[in-house]
Amino acid sequence: MNNVMLDLETMGQGSNAAIVAIGAVFFDPITGEIGDSFYKKIALEDAVKFGDIDASTVIWWLKQSDAARAEITSDDTNVLREALYAFSDWIGQIENIHDRVVWGNGASFDNVILSNAYKAIKSTKPWRFWNDRDVRTVVELGLTLKKFNPKKEVPFIGTTHNAIDDAIHQAKYVSAIYAILAKS
Repeated sequence: MNNVMLDLETMGQGSNAAIVAIGAVFFDPITGEIGDSFYKKIALEDAVKFGDIDASTVIWWLKQSDAARAEITSDDTNVLREALYAFSDWIGQIENIHDRVVWGNGASFDNVILSNAYKAIKSTKPWRFWNDRDVRTVVELGLTLKKFNPKKEVPFIGTTHNAIDDAIHQAKYVSAIYAILAKS
């Protein structure tokens, strides 16, 4: 598998948002198979050294479930630098950097924020820009071409706004859309 579904939990909405969790999973969009996963929580105190916080996102987090908030406020967090190095090691299971395809939910969100976090720690992101993929575009194709709404059709398992649970869910619904589009 060379496709990676990425999901970040952040304390901002901009391209330099402070990252408080990174979730990712290998997946095959053609078969729907889910592979090895990655999950790291980042201490907010460290995240703000490298990223921005905005009040509206903090207020949004305060309105989320106890389970979602507990994930980003737990004691078992990492510093950003260690989490990013661990992500680089994990994605390195795909040996050739040119083969790593990284999906994020929004052309200007997950992938861009993670890329900017690597720049902030003066490191290189572990995939090439031409292998960025956007979940929202695939969702729009499913809605427009097949009237398929994966957010209603694919049941969510886990805690919403938990980076790993969200990444797995996104991988499942991208695969479901691929399957529906392939039937055309």
